Amino acid sequence: MQKEYRGLSRRTQLLLNMAEGPLVDFKREASGIKSRDLVAFANAPQGGTILIGVDEITSADGVQRGQVVGCSVDDNARLSLVNKATDCYPVVEIELYVENLAAKPILRLEIPSGLHKPYCTQYGDYAIRADGRNRALLPDELLAIFMERESEQFLARFQDAVGRLEKQLVHMRHLLSSGMLDVSEHIGELDAQLSRTTSRLGQLTDSNKKRSRNLLQILEQSRDAVSELESRLRPAEMPSVLPDCAADDHELLLDIQHKLNRLINELPAASMPDEPS
Repeated sequence: MQKEYRGLSRRTQLLLNMAEGPLVDFKREASGIKSRDLVAFANAPQGGTILIGVDEITSADGVQRGQVVGCSVDDNARLSLVNKATDCYPVVEIELYVENLAAKPILRLEIPSGLHKPYCTQYGDYAIRADGRNRALLPDELLAIFMERESEQFLARFQDAVGRLEKQLVHMRHLLSSGMLDVSEHIGELDAQLSRTTSRLGQLTDSNKKRSRNLLQILEQSRDAVSELESRLRPAEMPSVLPDCAADDHELLLDIQHKLNRLINELPAASMPDEPS
């Protein structure tokens, strides 16, 4: 952004045609700027501009406006303004422009409305720009500013907490989804193994029938484990963050449980000794 102008910028020309008011102030020299001037504009809702090297005059038609008279624009003048801004609490943000270098140089000092109101001088003087002058901030005005700032800070902290919670939920969903995919794979393997066992049950030889009691015990233990897992995967028991595939796994477990019960019912008959003829 351009900081120096050989002539007058369009903004400065517009401000020179205005009288001193809530948005603009005229000063002859940089030494005439006080920290209170910067604080007053920083506390104002729209901020404001100070034109340095400008006098206020009244024209023949009775209209007040600014007249360029020029001022020192060297480094000392600029540094003095920066120092006055840093003396404020919190530090007042300013933008400094040098204009009319080809004739009578002036300084345009822009003070945006502050983000960290209320501002005060190093001596604790709270002021605000109003009706073309600087005045003290009243106690109720100060309280309103403090309350507004606290509410904004609370909202910012709340939004940050919500954002972090949403990230944690996304991470939790990812972990649960990964875990449920593993569960689904194991349930699928269990169903396939159970199908193979069912198909082989009718092929037991006499020698294998003697071992069927061990198989019966294993199947009963498996049934109990599947029953426990099925109760954990019931839709009514599952948190809403679980993936949709959990419902399918629940249905598959019910089917596995049914198959296990059928096998257990068949095994005692297979394990009974043959009756003598």
